[in-house]
Amino acid sequence: MATFNVTINGKSQTVDADPTTPLLWVLRDHLNLVGTKYGCGIAQCGACTVHLNGVAVRSCQLPISSIGANEVVTIEGLSEKGDHPVQQAWLEHDVYQCGYCQAGQIMSASALLRSNPNPTDEDIEATMSGNICRCGTYNRIKDAIKTAANSGASS
Repeated sequence: MATFNVTINGKSQTVDADPTTPLLWVLRDHLNLVGTKYGCGIAQCGACTVHLNGVAVRSCQLPISSIGANEVVTIEGLSEKGDHPVQQAWLEHDVYQCGYCQAGQIMSASALLRSNPNPTDEDIEATMSGNICRCGTYNRIKDAIKTAANSGASS
């Protein structure tokens, strides 16, 4: 066990964990931030996506020891009231079905819009291709990202 000082959702946190523990399990088991989901465990489905310094990363394969002074943002930290433009667009386009992948989808989409405020269809497809939705709401996801882009989600 080791002690790690990390910044999660703008708050300094102290966590005692094995250095090889994936960030996903630190978030869920140590900090009770359960919005980030376990999907495949091999960084292929995107359910565990969080932001590390504003970049979408898979938390299931990211050891807590690699976080250092970097800022982590989870779905809980994207907005206090769930009113981020991407979250609002998700509701407007009725993207949710089972909802399991949606936190990861939203985190990937919001990182995309931060780096590219006016993505093309190709940009959206390339970025979101790493997030799997078993319910197949890909067209609604793309429409929601376009709506969020038009509402200024990058700011």
